Amino acid sequence: MPQDAPTPVDFWFDPLCPWAWITSRWILEVEKLRPIQVRWHVMSLAVLNEDKDVPEEYRKGLADAWKPVRVCIAAEQKYGADALGRLYTELGTRRHHEKQKFDREYFEAALTAAGLDPALADAADSTAYDEAVRASHQDGIDRVGQEVGTPVIEVEGSAFFGPVVSPIPRGEAAAKLWDGVVAVASTDGFFELKRTRTREPIFD
Repeated sequence: MPQDAPTPVDFWFDPLCPWAWITSRWILEVEKLRPIQVRWHVMSLAVLNEDKDVPEEYRKGLADAWKPVRVCIAAEQKYGADALGRLYTELGTRRHHEKQKFDREYFEAALTAAGLDPALADAADSTAYDEAVRASHQDGIDRVGQEVGTPVIEVEGSAFFGPVVSPIPRGEAAAKLWDGVVAVASTDGFFELKRTRTREPIFD
């Protein structure tokens, strides 16, 4: 890698997760201020929780969770990984800011806005992409272990879940958080730092 090349940062997301959405907007802020380049990957809350004892209401909420990750994988397979970031932005904006449902109109609009074939909306209801979803998900999980959720981030061999934060850090606050997270995550033997959430996701 050339000395002045940006450092790759791998980011696993599920479009369903509001906390991952906040973290993704934060990492894009960081990308403006630090020499990093984000590479996007799919993970799945449906896969993560399929064998776990979760509240029934939450499990019902995962019923449609396969749809957006299938569409993301279909887009990646057709256009390459670079398309994932654009598509995630369009999917997340419509889901988390505009509260849209995972219906065909939603997927077609997001795909079109991302410059991708709207016919990829067909993937939402196709199990043909499930094996690839599971493989991408497992790749992220293998880097951090089982007791995590989305997002997963890896930079220079250090992988971690989170950070979970609300609202979205902007500007220098985003860069300061990044510097701290990387310092902690790269410390040998460091595993966990956590406190109870006292606010809901704030997308502003």
